[in-house]
Amino acid sequence: MVKIGIIGGSGLDNPAILKDAQDVEVDTPYGKPSSLLKVGTIHGVEVMLLARHGRSHTIMPTNVPNQANIWALKKIGCTHLLATTACGSLQENIKPGDLVFPDQFIDRTTKRKQTLYEKDKVCHISMADPFCPQLRAILQHGAQKLRLPHHRTGTVITIEGPHFSTRAESKLFRSWGADVINMSTVPEVVLAREAGLCYAAVAMSTDFDCWHAGEKVTWDTILKVFQQNVQNVITLLLEVIPTVTAWKCQCQEDIKTAIMGGT
Repeated sequence: MVKIGIIGGSGLDNPAILKDAQDVEVDTPYGKPSSLLKVGTIHGVEVMLLARHGRSHTIMPTNVPNQANIWALKKIGCTHLLATTACGSLQENIKPGDLVFPDQFIDRTTKRKQTLYEKDKVCHISMADPFCPQLRAILQHGAQKLRLPHHRTGTVITIEGPHFSTRAESKLFRSWGADVINMSTVPEVVLAREAGLCYAAVAMSTDFDCWHAGEKVTWDTILKVFQQNVQNVITLLLEVIPTVTAWKCQCQEDIKTAIMGGT
């Protein structure tokens, strides 16, 4: 049975897209998740919505309880996760308002807990292909059908934040081949793989990062662009969610051979 979790990023924390929605509180071994889970349906599919930074955006990136968020979504029965995130563009061809469906990430975080296995067991999860290819294909098809400007692949670099990059850092990340930059994808995607969940991200470019001539990244400009284009993301989610089916996937299999220790 398919149950889809939506992890809402900046500007998409609590859209009224769920039918018969109700709040559900879930406790986890890692404390409480960022928000209550809003549970409802989209075209008959059960969907759980979680606000990554809290419904009033009061949780800074480093303090997002990623372990609790993923555990709560798994506990309530999610099989697939769709994460939305605002990103800065590191490439000229990725323009503000474009959607990107990342297939790779570079981790530049330093302070976050990156595993669900902190005691007694060690999890060496494979992350060669971190995003679910089947979910990404569904997003790609949906964006193409809706004629939304999008990029089928991309490497997202996740920084610790909450400050934005210097121009030197932005130019360095660009030289590494990163396509977009954010503060949220890692370790969310890693924990989803440890939980055996299919995970894909809908990244919206809100600005050219400060490598771009004359660009100065501010929160106001990011939120303005994201809010202008948030309907595109909602339209895409409404389009693709009914097409998600139960499938066998490497995302679900990797955890079976990744754990060492324990009995």
